[in-house]
Amino acid sequence: MINRRTLGKALGLGAGGAVAVTLAGGPVAAHAAARSRGHGAFPPLKKIRAGLLEIGYAEVGPRHGPPVICLHGWPYDIHSFAEVAPLLAAEGRRVIVPYLRGHGTTRFVSPRTFRNGQQSAIALDIIALMDALGLEQAVLAGFDWGARTAAIVAALWPERCKALVSVGGYLVTDREANLRPLAPAAEHAWWYQYYFATERGRLAMEDRTKRHDLTRLVWDTVSPTWDFDDATFERTAAAFENPDYAAIVIHNYRWRLSLAEGERRYEPYEKQLAARPVITVPTVTLDAERDPFTVPGGGSAYRDRFAGPYDHRILKGIGHNLPQEAPAEFARAVIDADHL
Repeated sequence: MINRRTLGKALGLGAGGAVAVTLAGGPVAAHAAARSRGHGAFPPLKKIRAGLLEIGYAEVGPRHGPPVICLHGWPYDIHSFAEVAPLLAAEGRRVIVPYLRGHGTTRFVSPRTFRNGQQSAIALDIIALMDALGLEQAVLAGFDWGARTAAIVAALWPERCKALVSVGGYLVTDREANLRPLAPAAEHAWWYQYYFATERGRLAMEDRTKRHDLTRLVWDTVSPTWDFDDATFERTAAAFENPDYAAIVIHNYRWRLSLAEGERRYEPYEKQLAARPVITVPTVTLDAERDPFTVPGGGSAYRDRFAGPYDHRILKGIGHNLPQEAPAEFARAVIDADHL
């Protein structure tokens, strides 16, 4: 059980440390604590050859502990879990936080490999990482791109996923559905997706200054209650200097809108995903109240996609970058999913 004493110890605070939160204390308390910190750090990063990539990753916790893989989104990086990881490590978990393709220290092995951002390619990166690390199974937890990736692994390779934590519910991309317009307010929140469909958007992502300012604007708008400082953003923005970053991001969003082709090698997986497969592994889904991408209905819109042991939680006052805004609540979800 993660409690106040464990939390303070994991974050390097004494018994009198100013952490006014327990995991039973609710999202408001967790959010208040997150707002006052935001400066968790990882030990020196590691690298491993995995499939098409050499993946850079952080690892925290006992080497032989039950593994948890935490997956970040866009425009974020591994530091979304800088405070989640020590909480889970304090509970005996081996926590692995990889940079997704195109981010941070992750690199393609071959310069000839197509810089593909489609969903099944990223999911197969995680399967390759698990194989390289000798992990038959792990708890998978993520948000944004990371939630989609974790859900795909859970859906297509359930034997590899012990349990799932998914922020936003069932995020598997339905390209046919993406051809139909959303409500105007929802379309407004996705402004950058349409920007990236243009050459102006591509050029902006390739320009260091414009990329920096664009991603900072996204942080500000999708997490309206998160009082992060400049240093917190800059630490993550360093991951966007990866030479493949612009290509992966642009392809990902264009592919979703059927404006870019994928690769033939991934077609069998995409056909399975187009059928919206049900996820059977134990799952906790999290909805962030202040996230503009949270689907209305309190999880009802995707409840039928989860057929195994299940719990759904709404975090009030929290925005899109849920693990970094409410690390205690996210860690609690991981522990609980593993026990469903």
